[in-house]
Amino acid sequence: MNLKIGSKGEDVKKLQAKLGLTADGDFGPGTDKAVKAWQSANGLTADGIVGPATWAKMGINSAAPVTESKTPIPPSSFKLEALKGHIPDSVIAQIPDTAAKFGITTPLRLAHLLAQASHESGHFKAASENLNYSADGLKKIFPKYFPGNLNESYARNPEKIANKVYSSRMGNGGEASGDGWKYKGRGYLQTTGKSNYSDFDKIVEENILANPELLETKYALASAAFFFQKNGLWAICDKGATDSVVTEVSKRVNGGTIGLSERLKEFAHFYDLLK
Repeated sequence: MNLKIGSKGEDVKKLQAKLGLTADGDFGPGTDKAVKAWQSANGLTADGIVGPATWAKMGINSAAPVTESKTPIPPSSFKLEALKGHIPDSVIAQIPDTAAKFGITTPLRLAHLLAQASHESGHFKAASENLNYSADGLKKIFPKYFPGNLNESYARNPEKIANKVYSSRMGNGGEASGDGWKYKGRGYLQTTGKSNYSDFDKIVEENILANPELLETKYALASAAFFFQKNGLWAICDKGATDSVVTEVSKRVNGGTIGLSERLKEFAHFYDLLK
């Protein structure tokens, strides 16, 4: 159960007791101030809203379970104003059209998408793959592509590196074709390879194959949503807001559980804002 100023009841008493306050069951300004101070001290967003992440961090359970809304709503009904100051305005502006095109019909789905996209892109800062590897970095990340001392002639040359490691796969031509660089990872979930660009191209009006940079500008979020839709992630998202669901989504996005604690925190934060 989410608590904030104006909430009343047994869960508020439980919260106040945890914070060392008088447990009167009335969430007023004093409780709000104490919650924000506790959240800040414990690495959470100090918004004064006691949602799943705060309850979990406190190590206590709310009396009432959180009920996830699975009733489809139009994109215009999302609480986008609540996201202001939490994600870039440029991302917020992409949400309505992205939601309409790629099956984002509930706050739950949107929260899952934003959490993964935010984490993978460094909080929406990186929408293009960084391939500026050193010679040692190439040996570590792409060892099979750089036998012997071949890595030395590719080091710190992102275009040359992309054309090498992405050649003749994912629909790309050989190294000399330049497809590796042209169709490098773009968007908040790093759409990579000519085949994946071509699949996305079928969904939008612009010619993505001729204008691949659109995936890092106009369609950075949409390309991430397309990944969710194409790979059946909405069905997983619809299972709920539990840690196990976020973990399952994370594994499909990342291939493992790298950064899981941050993904969990970001999901809880976005879901609290959007519900």
